[in-house]
Amino acid sequence: MNETIDINSKLLWERAKSGYLSLLQSDDEKSQVERYFSMITSVTRKGNVFVIMTSNAYAADFLKIQYASKLKSCLNMAGGATDLDIEFKLDETARPAIVMPDIQKSGTARTERISTFSSTMPLNEEYTFDEFVRGPSNSWALAAAQGVVANPGKSGYNPLFIHGGTGLGKTHLMQAIGNELRRKNPQLAICYLTAETFLNEYVNALKNTQAESFRNRYRNIDLLMVDDVQFLQKGKQFQEEFFNTFNALQQAHKQIVMTSDVAPKNLPLIEERLISRFEGGMVQEIESPNYETRLAILKKKSEGMTPPIPDNALEYIADNIKSHVRAMEGALRKVSIFRTMDPATHLSKEILSRLLSDFIEKENNFKKLTIDEIQSTVAKKYSVDISQILSMERTQSLVTPRQLAMYIARKFTPKGLPEIAEQFKKTHSTVLHGVKTIEKRLDVEEDLKASLEEILSELGCKLSDKIY
Repeated sequence: MNETIDINSKLLWERAKSGYLSLLQSDDEKSQVERYFSMITSVTRKGNVFVIMTSNAYAADFLKIQYASKLKSCLNMAGGATDLDIEFKLDETARPAIVMPDIQKSGTARTERISTFSSTMPLNEEYTFDEFVRGPSNSWALAAAQGVVANPGKSGYNPLFIHGGTGLGKTHLMQAIGNELRRKNPQLAICYLTAETFLNEYVNALKNTQAESFRNRYRNIDLLMVDDVQFLQKGKQFQEEFFNTFNALQQAHKQIVMTSDVAPKNLPLIEERLISRFEGGMVQEIESPNYETRLAILKKKSEGMTPPIPDNALEYIADNIKSHVRAMEGALRKVSIFRTMDPATHLSKEILSRLLSDFIEKENNFKKLTIDEIQSTVAKKYSVDISQILSMERTQSLVTPRQLAMYIARKFTPKGLPEIAEQFKKTHSTVLHGVKTIEKRLDVEEDLKASLEEILSELGCKLSDKIY
């Protein structure tokens, strides 16, 4: 059967994908889904089968296992036939190549492409400086990113370390650097991946006795971009490997760009020598956008949507959803789907309020939660005094409620680390360590998870309300 590509099929796929994303409440889920969707290179229709091509085999397998049945349901809800099926395949022709240098004995520059390897995560071509909406909250980070493009490898910009909360544009800026440098010089060897991916590749290299090959690959590229550097905290041996890779690239005047949810000094489990290297270039923070920037972002994101989104809907979203950009995008997708299904309906304030009630409820929970309330509720649950939570005592009966209160303050409010640390009378690193400890325990301790759910219920929110 011949492949058929038509506008209706593409539109159906986009509606199904948008519908699926709009159903996700957890930012961690959205982040993971968007990351794997970024590895989709093309979608074609072959009869009643959607064939989804990906840039690497692991992504194809993961998407099939995790999302195939859910996406099939979303295709049906978007108007597709009930017997539509989905296949995920590796796209051999679209695998992004990292070009390795031809290193001569004399140490001269490369003369030809002698070998390649594929980046686990391809660059999203939509992440450009032109598509990035500038505002007071991100102007310095944007200027630093553009400085890297103008002067890659220069000491003042190397490394560039961008930090800030979830969904504020860190990854967009990082990939914009890669896209712009690749446009200026297609011969550059550029690698983009997450710290967790770097860790997994390193572990596999050790297991398969390919450590030397791993080192050669990563130490001979022109631009290394590492997302979510906080995952470097997972092991000392891995930090040693990253430290050596970092040094090799920096000494060769190759550019390094990193992102993290917090500043380098607030990564308590990373060695001091690495923190020193991170702070040795340029560190820039991206903060939550103000109303004008939020509205500009929404206008940019809504360009090309059919039917178009009216200004009053964009203004409503910008006015009511302030926590982070990803939440705004989720609300915009939901409005777009509603417009597609019923384009004649006027999007009044009342309709928007009902349509986006889940987003607004979540946003209101962010605003009403205070650290004092969290401390009080946790103290009551564990039958301790607030003064004990704020004390320096380190008995387990106090460490657990103290760290749990820190976790809730960090994950369920938009408060920054400095404010949380001040209200707990602790250092930034102590708060972050407490948060990380609770994260790990929640994965294996059902009793602790149940206690967290009870506390959140008392506070008027739920696990899916987590924003960081």
